[in-house]
Amino acid sequence: MTASRPYSQIIERIRHAGLRPTRQRLALAKLLFDNGNRHVTAEILHGESLNHGISVSLATVYNTLNQFTTAGLLREIVVNGDRSYFDTNTTQHHHFYHTDSGHLEDIAGDDVVMERLPAAPSGMEIERVDVIVRVSPT
Repeated sequence: MTASRPYSQIIERIRHAGLRPTRQRLALAKLLFDNGNRHVTAEILHGESLNHGISVSLATVYNTLNQFTTAGLLREIVVNGDRSYFDTNTTQHHHFYHTDSGHLEDIAGDDVVMERLPAAPSGMEIERVDVIVRVSPT
């Protein structure tokens, strides 16, 4: 039995998404995907990378997150005009957004029931519906 290389699963995941496994992509992917599903901002991931001794610019983090999103490895969740989270859980689900802390929390996809949606504009189809429920302490 041969031991797998430390980055072999991440390399395969990145290649399968059609991306080249560069050093920066590998390092950021390891931080993103090694500890279960999570929600991060570019600033959070940049801070984590610096804490782990990974020298990468904030611009590179943004570019990588956007590339991973385009490739289907992440979902971008826009909670307002100036704040986006990147979600490692790409399955159909929704979110609670805690307005006091900025914390994003998953809601199972079937816990939100949509009875009726408007028809998509001509020549378009509905890709998905994202529900963000904003909550605050009582």
